[in-house]
Amino acid sequence: MDPRDTAPDSWEQEDDMEATIEGQLEPAFTSLNVNAKPFVPNVNAAEFVPTFLCHSEVTVNDRLCGFAAPLENGNTEMTTEEPWDQKETAPEIMEEEEEVPVPKVQPVLSDAPKKEHINVVFIGHVDAGKSTIGGQIMYLTGMVDKRTLEKYEREAKEKNRETWYLSWALDTNQEERDKGKTVEVGRAYFETDKKHFTILDAPGHKSFVPNMIGGASQADLAVLVISARKGEFETGFEKGGQTREHAMLAKTAGVKHLVVLVNKMDDPTVNWSLERYEECKEKLLPFLKKVGFNPKKDIHFMPCSGLTGANLKEPAEMCSWYTGLPFIPHLDNLPHFNRSSDGPVRLPIVDKYKDMGTVILGKLESGSICKAQQLVMMPNRHVVEVLSLLSDDVETDDAVPGENLKLRLKGIEEEEILPGFILCNAENLCHSGRTFDAQIVIIEHKSIICPGYNAVLHIHTCIEEVQITALICLVDKKTGEKSKTRPRFVKQDQVCIARLRTAGTICLETFKDFPQMGRFTLRDEGKTIAIGKVLKLVAERD
Repeated sequence: MDPRDTAPDSWEQEDDMEATIEGQLEPAFTSLNVNAKPFVPNVNAAEFVPTFLCHSEVTVNDRLCGFAAPLENGNTEMTTEEPWDQKETAPEIMEEEEEVPVPKVQPVLSDAPKKEHINVVFIGHVDAGKSTIGGQIMYLTGMVDKRTLEKYEREAKEKNRETWYLSWALDTNQEERDKGKTVEVGRAYFETDKKHFTILDAPGHKSFVPNMIGGASQADLAVLVISARKGEFETGFEKGGQTREHAMLAKTAGVKHLVVLVNKMDDPTVNWSLERYEECKEKLLPFLKKVGFNPKKDIHFMPCSGLTGANLKEPAEMCSWYTGLPFIPHLDNLPHFNRSSDGPVRLPIVDKYKDMGTVILGKLESGSICKAQQLVMMPNRHVVEVLSLLSDDVETDDAVPGENLKLRLKGIEEEEILPGFILCNAENLCHSGRTFDAQIVIIEHKSIICPGYNAVLHIHTCIEEVQITALICLVDKKTGEKSKTRPRFVKQDQVCIARLRTAGTICLETFKDFPQMGRFTLRDEGKTIAIGKVLKLVAERD
């Protein structure tokens, strides 16, 4: 009878304890700072850490006690329960403390932007392994801890998708995980000794190419991931595959340097074979040349395995024939990108949302922005003020070109902003208009293109309907000579100068003045039809 009576007693006692502790905590929650200090829970926390570290020893002792004196069992339960209770409250109190000293932490972090910021976009065909490589890099650089990955691995195993777990570090929403396909451009960052990188994980599927263009327009460096697995490389590269289209779009978006990662080298069909690697290389090079990359300066090939992480951070033993640097050291040793911080402010907006005011996201292309600065939102000419600046989720006071920023703005509603709008400084506004002349290269189109042809224009982060209103002249690819007569139509592989008119007003600059905002792609029926650059802005006739 006795033990039965004592058991409920101890539970009630425990309830009483919880009640008293809650009573103590209530005032602490109403006025955080005042009561947080007298508590100073760190002392207790320090004492408790060792008991949990030596948890295994405790359990062994407990077991010994259990064998030696089974009667004491009730008591030992109580003693283990009590610290548990205290442990439960400790984190709560800790949380209160953590909220207060946030500003103290930030100056330490504000050293981070001193490293050069580089945006790396991962592009390539569906299932080439872009997200997996991204996840593996984050793990190797310590951005994702082992525990989180183990959790992903368990969840992926339950869904019979055990090779997908690394990609879940970047594919965060449920739909992407279920199908194993990236839809939106995933973002993550990692740091090396010299540089701060932002990974932009672009979708490979052809339905989501518009999202991929948005991602590539923010990138300085593209990593084209191709699969060396028999059959997969071929489908990605043949007509209709995404390898070709992505490489072309990356070049158009202004990516200066391309790293080609030949992934899945550990696959049984490949087994780190040099022949297969060379074969992929030979097929790709002529195409990349045609797009406009210089094989000697702009392109670097390297083999790797995203799943095992071979040749990403450390050289792979299986791959003795590759003598270059592994992937992350290679990125670290790239030459500096020259960016002018004294130019006019140009920040194309990628996305916007409401969060205690209006928040916009984008990459600063030129100029510098600081807190409390007055800027103008084009093309609507709204004057806005910068309330706070976040560079890669770290709060700073000023930002230089190349950084990915979140700005909280005052003086504009979230509904009044669209992706593709541009933040400028009032002294030097960017140009906006509807009509412009551009040089266009027709990449892929079955029939001829005549004046009156409609397509979708992608220029920096802006997407707009556009019509070719007139063809001005043809340009000879080899000599660059312009034809004397106006062409009546243009067809595939021809270069022409045409006048285009967009459905609404957009922000743009000539390619000569500002390359990032002067290059564009034309898409129609889910295919990239042409790439081009803006030559001249035409004033509107009233």
